[in-house]
Amino acid sequence: MGKRVSKNAKPMLMIKALLLAYAATGILLLILAFLLYKMGLGESQINIGIMVTYIVSCLFGGFYMGKKIKVRRFAWGMGVGTGYAVLLMAVTFLTVHQISGDFKEMLMMFFLCFFGGTLGGILA
Repeated sequence: MGKRVSKNAKPMLMIKALLLAYAATGILLLILAFLLYKMGLGESQINIGIMVTYIVSCLFGGFYMGKKIKVRRFAWGMGVGTGYAVLLMAVTFLTVHQISGDFKEMLMMFFLCFFGGTLGGILA
């Protein structure tokens, strides 16, 4: 099965996975902005693009974490997705000083991140 990761290395791997997920988010949002500029996408298309960005970013982070940890990959992927969503909500709250959007949108974002990270861990 491979070499096990030490207990002390797991938090650093989680941070690296979250950084990878946020780097993927930045790249995907730049692509989405370019498409908006060139094609004049509508609001519903942008919303779908943002949802895909959440899923793909967390999938990358969960995949990285699953490859590195090698045991209970799906659970570590869930952790990455959950961590991504919590950090996203925290940054939103700190910059806007309120939870923006409604509860339904926030819950949808959380589950998209959770699902993306879990899927990444499973596929690892």
